[in-house]
Amino acid sequence: MKKVENNKAEHLSKFGFLGLIVTLGIVYGDIGTSPLYVMKAIIGANRNIDINYILGAVSCIIWTLTLQTTVKYVIITLRADNKGEGGILALYALVRKSKKKWLYVIAVIGASTLIADGIITPSITVVSAIEGLKGLNSETPVVPISILIISLLFIIQQFGTKAIGKSFGPIMVIWFSMLGVLGLMEISKFTLILKAFNPYYAINLLINYPNWFLILGAVFLCTTGAEALYSDLGHCGIKNIRVSWVFVKTTLILNYLGQGAWVLTHLRNLTGATNPFYAIMPESFLIFGVIMATFAAIIASQALISGSFTIFSEGMSLNFWPRQRIKYPTEVKGQLYIPFINWFLYIFCVMVVMFFRTSSNMEAAYGLSITITMLMTTLLLSFYLKKQNIKTIFVAPFIALFLAIEFSFLTANMFKFLHGGWVTILIAGVIFMIMLVWFNARIIKNKHVQFLNIRSYYKILSDLSKDITIPKYSTNLVYLSKANLKTDIEGKIIYSIINKQPKRADNYWILHIDHVDDPTTFEYTFEKLIPDTLYRIEIKLGFQVQPLINLYFRQIIDELVENKEFDLTSNYPSLRKNNIPGDFRFVIIHRVYNQNMGFRFKERMTMNLYNVIKHLGITDSRAYGLDTSSVMVESVPLVINREYKNKIKRAIL
Repeated sequence: MKKVENNKAEHLSKFGFLGLIVTLGIVYGDIGTSPLYVMKAIIGANRNIDINYILGAVSCIIWTLTLQTTVKYVIITLRADNKGEGGILALYALVRKSKKKWLYVIAVIGASTLIADGIITPSITVVSAIEGLKGLNSETPVVPISILIISLLFIIQQFGTKAIGKSFGPIMVIWFSMLGVLGLMEISKFTLILKAFNPYYAINLLINYPNWFLILGAVFLCTTGAEALYSDLGHCGIKNIRVSWVFVKTTLILNYLGQGAWVLTHLRNLTGATNPFYAIMPESFLIFGVIMATFAAIIASQALISGSFTIFSEGMSLNFWPRQRIKYPTEVKGQLYIPFINWFLYIFCVMVVMFFRTSSNMEAAYGLSITITMLMTTLLLSFYLKKQNIKTIFVAPFIALFLAIEFSFLTANMFKFLHGGWVTILIAGVIFMIMLVWFNARIIKNKHVQFLNIRSYYKILSDLSKDITIPKYSTNLVYLSKANLKTDIEGKIIYSIINKQPKRADNYWILHIDHVDDPTTFEYTFEKLIPDTLYRIEIKLGFQVQPLINLYFRQIIDELVENKEFDLTSNYPSLRKNNIPGDFRFVIIHRVYNQNMGFRFKERMTMNLYNVIKHLGITDSRAYGLDTSSVMVESVPLVINREYKNKIKRAIL
């Protein structure tokens, strides 16, 4: 057995100075760029701005970062790691064996809304950064410049981001330091803003301001990157995230306090276009500030793009998404590139920029989808805590508190629906439908697989292998099987070997791929079912390991040959004399759905949609890396094991 080596993950997750710097570059791009637009959104949420309003809004920010980000994610949720990996799909993998079979719906909702949030994040962060140039020139073409930057960002994905990735950490150190220093400068001019640490002002705001829902929707933007803390757990490690969060939270709060102080000293001059983030910068510093904001926006966008690749990759392994072509542009383990997903995200990002045009308009669409992701994480977390045998008396208050907080944010953000929130919900809805249909279609197909006892066919297979009257089909014939038990075999495989053009081979191989809940499992088992005739190999893959089956199978054969457990030499006398290896042929049985085969209405609807969605993916042979091998795809009808009520009768002549 072999375990995959993930040197990159171990290197980055190791606690230390380097790990902390890398963590700043990987984890905090999204939440770190929130000061670009949060206070601006708060100003736009209320017409009458006074000292109590600003103190209450900043207090809401401080306590949202404390309760939602620090307590829920940094202290509690990071403990729910799947062999060191985090994220909503990793959390689902921990609880999916629960008796609650419907938990996959929660995971699908959370994943789809997280991806939708990942589409709007590059748009709002880049546009917000470029809008800073309007402080120097009001005629700055923000939209074209933003689209150019976004285009370059998505184009370079195919070449890998190893080179620029190295600079992310140091840049974010400068960025967060800049946030803290600028905030301190303004706080020193109006220290009264420090009253915002008192939660009384937050409560007072929510009670006494009738448009609290608009205010809370704006405040929520300060914590939209919290889910990334959990998703990037496997890349950085829990200690690095927790320690670096102290620095990040400190600088963020200082900046929000500074922006609040500036607003309170300029109440008479505020307009809807005022962005306190750039206003607190000295004029001579503005160009550098815009440059740093642009770099931070690019880093935040890159983190969301890479995170989306990971989510879709995990989704494929968990049967939530059609198989896609995956490339590895660099030698860095874990860095992958999915062309279809890359251009899918790019098109939607450009559409979002062109549709909303300004960051103020995007604020209306931003935040709604990620609140749903956070709610789904909380629900899955409750099942995880229960599975850990933590007493209900401790779990219930925790879940109740954060469900109350997140439902409040969701209610507040729902008022954004008609003002742009529908965009991200529409995108999330499309992704959700695809995931749901794909998952359920696989359940339907697997439900109607007929398994036979393979031992009943040992003698037939042995005789067939030695029957020289049948032309040899291949020296080694490999079937991909869905049978979890070594005693089982699909009826269609037996039919293919024995009945459908009998296939004589020297060696028959049953190859089973088992996707397990452990994210990095990478091992195999080998058994001889019939000596020198029938073999079974089971490859166990974690949901983060790519199914490059052709490559893995060759490695296994090489190891078996080296251990003298298998003779690879061809059995053709002329080839064996010269030590020529035998040939291999793979057979993939593709079950074709036919709506006239007696399926129920719900199953017919699911399978009809499945037939449309499957065109988004690639063939099984390409997905498993078999496209360069000798592969035979056999199509068989997908039938149900159900008696037909009407039977045809023979007519009497």
